[in-house]
Parts: sequence; C-alpha cells; structure tokens
Amino acid sequence: MGTVESVLLSLLVLDAIALTVLVLLQQGKGADVGAAFGSGSANTVFGSAGGAPFLTKVTAWLAIGFFIIAFGLAYIARDKADSAGSLGIPTVDTETQLTVPADSVDSAPDGDIPEVPDEPGSDVPEL
Repeated sequence: MGTVESVLLSLLVLDAIALTVLVLLQQGKGADVGAAFGSGSANTVFGSAGGAPFLTKVTAWLAIGFFIIAFGLAYIARDKADSAGSLGIPTVDTETQLTVPADSVDSAPDGDIPEVPDEPGSDVPEL
C-alpha cells in the first residue's frame, strides 16, 4: 500500500469517527421546545441558540471531506487496477468466446448403451 493511500485511509477513518461523534452530539429538533418553556437547556456555552449552527457547519464540512477522501481512494484504486495489466498480471478478456472443436467431443461407444425393452413389464420376472 502506498504512502498516499495510507494517509488517505487514515484520514477517512478519523473523519468517519469525528462525523459519527458530531452527529451523536447534536440534539434533535424536538429538544428545542424545552428551551421555550424555561428549561435548563437555554443556559449553554454557545448561548440560547445552542451549538446547533456551529455543529451543523462542522458536520457538513466533515461530510464533504469524507466524500472527497473516498473519491480520492477510489481514484487511486482505479489507477492501481489499470496498471496491474502492465505488470504482467493476467487479465480476463471479455471479448473472446470459448469454442470447442467438434472433433474433440467424444461420442459414446455403441456397445455401452443399454437397450430399452419395447413392452412395459416384459423384463419383470413373474412370481
């Protein structure tokens, strides 16, 4: 694995963890109703509006970063797959069809085929 690929993969994991933590930290829309009736949630570090605008912006930027890093890793993987054919690794040609010559197909010998009786029950022994 290349250095750039390792760095991007590490950044993707860190971004995913940070994104998960930020989503779990955010309050749902129903939690804002408590602040209107004098609940204690109005006294926060970020003011009466809370940290919602800040956390929303950070979450959006982390999501954008996640997609950019994922696309970068996909681009590296595509380049690695394209260069694999030039390294002597065999590739599958989907355009070629497998054909079997007619003379290579073995036919069953005549003596090995059992005969089928013409009348049903003719070969059944009587009791």
